[in-house]
Amino acid sequence: MDRSQKAESVASLNASLAEAGVVVVTRNLGLTVAQSTVLRGKVRDAGATYKVAKNRLAKLAIQDTDYAGIDEFLTGPTALAVSADPVAAAKAVVEFAKTNDKLEIVGGSMGAQVLNADGIKALASMPSLDELRAKVIGLVQAPATKVAQLATAPAAKLARVFGAYAAKDAA
Repeated sequence: MDRSQKAESVASLNASLAEAGVVVVTRNLGLTVAQSTVLRGKVRDAGATYKVAKNRLAKLAIQDTDYAGIDEFLTGPTALAVSADPVAAAKAVVEFAKTNDKLEIVGGSMGAQVLNADGIKALASMPSLDELRAKVIGLVQAPATKVAQLATAPAAKLARVFGAYAAKDAA
């Protein structure tokens, strides 16, 4: 990499960090290309990005951002999973790490809050932003559904009572 490519790489990583809700730092302990491709696919499906960056360039990119605290995690063969949704990247990486012992979760950051590996795993256990939105919509729709059920219930009960009397008289 020449100087201009390095500057472009730092600028690109810095731009992705500006939009990020969470950054997860992982360490590659011998992933094959196929395993790495599967991991990238899972992370992409979750709406996040997974980028292997040189530690020195990553440290330059996180300077003057909320994620400056993760520089201590940037040692060895590391990669960054970044997502705007505070749970998506953590969830995708933790799921993959459960099935593959060659990926180690080192830590990460949610804004200025630095998280260790256990913090990332706890974050991954939380519902995603889409799941929370679905729950809120379900809660908003539930009262309307119950009102409709209550409005039709007395008429249905009355019809069943008349039907029972008619069947009784016919017998």
